[in-house]
Amino acid sequence: MYTQALNSSEGEDRNIEDAERSQQFQARIDADERIEPNDWMPAAYRKTLTRQISQHAHSEIVGMLPEGNWITRAPSLRRKAALLAKVQDECGHGLYLYAAAETLGTSREELVDAMLAGKAKYSSIFNYPTLTWADIGTIGWLVDGAAIMNQIPLCRCSYGPYARAMIRVCKEESFHQRQGFEIMVTLSRGTREQKEMAQDALNRWWWPVLMMFGPPDQASQHSDTSTKWKIKRFSNDELRQKFVDATVPQAEFLGLTIPDPGMKQNAEGNWEYSAIDWDEFKQVLAGNGPCNRDRLAARRKAHDDGAWVREAALAYAGKRRQRSALQAAE
Repeated sequence: MYTQALNSSEGEDRNIEDAERSQQFQARIDADERIEPNDWMPAAYRKTLTRQISQHAHSEIVGMLPEGNWITRAPSLRRKAALLAKVQDECGHGLYLYAAAETLGTSREELVDAMLAGKAKYSSIFNYPTLTWADIGTIGWLVDGAAIMNQIPLCRCSYGPYARAMIRVCKEESFHQRQGFEIMVTLSRGTREQKEMAQDALNRWWWPVLMMFGPPDQASQHSDTSTKWKIKRFSNDELRQKFVDATVPQAEFLGLTIPDPGMKQNAEGNWEYSAIDWDEFKQVLAGNGPCNRDRLAARRKAHDDGAWVREAALAYAGKRRQRSALQAAE
């Protein structure tokens, strides 16, 4: 009985201590202080960040696939070089983000294994095919444009390593967006067939891009806590509206038509869009999108094919450590 009472008392003390720490933690968040890896943080904050940052990293890596599909078929050497550089940038973004996620205590190997096993998500947008060269322009214009809208506020995220990684990511994504828009300008000012190709790509990508921002606020599972902890600064619907308002004038400049006959501008100047098909979004997240299986199969193959590189790197690192130990002993 004495032992039970002692354990109960210790448990209550820990709960009180954790409650006090949580209050101090929230006070730091409210004061816009940055949280660093060695600082105390609630377990739920760590879990939320690990999920978000790792999903972001997975999205950057999987996002290389639909564009990499067009490297050998780019219409000119200039376009090929630009696309190669962009795909390389996306790989770098994934590496920055995996490094940021590792500071929360989960190894990169664990994060990647979860994605390859289908247990971790990546952005739904990368489960759609790139059928024509215009898709590459549309991805740069719309997908990277939506990413920038989402990611610029992350530069002020409460978690330091994530916020700092996003500064460089956003600068490079901004360049990618301009690159995509320039492709769309060229196509929309080109032949009738080229403009039709550009319009077809816009028709196919518009709604999936709007889904990129996540489910509507009332259906989002994580928005409230993420906003409270200042991981997110704007809600899904707020970011989606900002993106639509910024993109409609760009489509008008291109001479292309947003594939939403019901879209209209309200008295406040915001563009109201029609209802989004959230059933399609759920199906893609559940693994039933046009390219879900192909994307994971490609990532698994690349991971398996690269096993010898990882093994060689580990063996080399082991030999270096052994050599250093021998030299220290001498």
